Amino acid sequence: MDATEVAELVKESLPGCEVQVQVDGTHYMVVVVGDVFEGLSTIKRQQLINKALFQQVMDGTIHALHPRAFTPAEWAERQG
Repeated sequence: MDATEVAELVKESLPGCEVQVQVDGTHYMVVVVGDVFEGLSTIKRQQLINKALFQQVMDGTIHALHPRAFTPAEWAERQG
């Protein structure tokens, strides 16, 4: 499964979010930026991303998922 396919699945589940995916074999780093994460804990944010890719994790397509979620303000701050 390539980065574009993963990004599309996340965007379907979390419309309006920006999604970046880095792939290393079956390990996926997924960074999602959106207003949907406002006021949510880190765990709740990760759960939203995990839910979008649950089937791919369960069937082994994605062996390791590393979700990172930010609000637009948090992302802007990280980018300096």
